[in-house]
Amino acid sequence: MATIKKKTLGEQQYGGFTPDGNVTTLRATLVTNAAGAVADSDSAAAAAIGDVVVLELLPQGFVLEDAQLIVSTGMTANATGSLGFVYADGVDSIDAPQDAAYFGAGLNAAAAGRIRTAGVKAPVRLAKDAYLVWTQAGAANAKAARIDVIVHGERMGPR
Repeated sequence: MATIKKKTLGEQQYGGFTPDGNVTTLRATLVTNAAGAVADSDSAAAAAIGDVVVLELLPQGFVLEDAQLIVSTGMTANATGSLGFVYADGVDSIDAPQDAAYFGAGLNAAAAGRIRTAGVKAPVRLAKDAYLVWTQAGAANAKAARIDVIVHGERMGPR
């Protein structure tokens, strides 16, 4: 029986950033006003089906591992959404294709609760800076709401 050893042992440990580790948690908050518009944004219009809300900047080299949403005040009935990423420069990558539903689609934004994304996609290392995005679906929002998004991953830096 052969012993097979990978060539890249230890490559992922600490990511070369600090001796203290590289696990990172990024948080973003999606708050809407009484009319359903995203607070502190560049639009006064209510979030409509298909609208993409940019929540946070994800740095190049960040390895996406997990996310959860805390819906403390739900959106309009039947409102759902997708959580994922798109590249900040608008240009896709062959090595790590952008995916606006990377963490999940059909996520219930209408009911208060904690949603642990259940996607089965492999962790991805961002090829360049990307935006964490929420894509509104199910129903347009027409009320005040609050959703906190927590993304866990590792800071690995550029390749």
